Amino acid sequence: MNRREKRRIERPVALFQFYARWCLSVDPQARNERDESMIIKTIAATLTVIATTTWCASSSNAREGIVRVAVYRGPASCEDCSETMRKSIMALGPEYRVDYVGAEEKIDIRDETLSKFDIYVQPGGGQDIPAAFESLGEQRVEAIRRFVEAGGGFFGSCMGAYLASGSGIGLIDDELESEVGRPGFPVSSIISTAVSTSWNGEKQTVFFQDGPYMSEPKDIRGFKKIATYQNGDIAAARYHFGNGIVVLTGPHAEADGSWFREAGIPIDKMPDHSVLRSVMDEFRSEPR
Repeated sequence: MNRREKRRIERPVALFQFYARWCLSVDPQARNERDESMIIKTIAATLTVIATTTWCASSSNAREGIVRVAVYRGPASCEDCSETMRKSIMALGPEYRVDYVGAEEKIDIRDETLSKFDIYVQPGGGQDIPAAFESLGEQRVEAIRRFVEAGGGFFGSCMGAYLASGSGIGLIDDELESEVGRPGFPVSSIISTAVSTSWNGEKQTVFFQDGPYMSEPKDIRGFKKIATYQNGDIAAARYHFGNGIVVLTGPHAEADGSWFREAGIPIDKMPDHSVLRSVMDEFRSEPR
């Protein structure tokens, strides 16, 4: 059983544990017929989900290698950010099956919909982080947290990384701050530009627009520095949250040629697919 199959089984099991705790919290002496019926229906429905998911996981051997990705699209992202993210991930290979999710999409962000995916992606957005977070809504935020905690993957790019911080979705404890103006960093404004990084040990220039730098957590289990800015600050990192993997990037690993041309950045500054591929490959690895 590979990691993705294991996660598909663990998610409904975690959901069953949640409902089981709720059932046990009801005072037996205070239960009425409606309570008993609700408990029986809840347990039956949850066991059905577990059985179905387990069967799907075992039958997925026929689709070995398929990675199902949910890309958020809505007010918490910027114009063309979600579309570029989807296109760039799909360009990595036919194993990636990518759908949009969001309040105005055919697929909303809920426990039952996210359970069909391996990775949830929060792309870049504007400058108003609190407004972006508020637009997600509490129920969607909690669904994302449960998805990752149960073993799903989360990829946050720029604004998506900010939103994952302690005051946001809460997938990491620390708050993230902008790299702009940091000692030794050559960018002092929020202009769109390309910055030098060391990405998995290789020199790469990557699209950047007011992205954050990452902090090293107190609990370093599952933590990995993926990339650093030229001043040594962390540009991209992998964390763990519950049973899931969280990958956050300050620069836009997904940016395509249209972003570089629109910003007036020479196209030869654009990295190849290896940068984004290295991000997505982190979800295939086991936390250390």
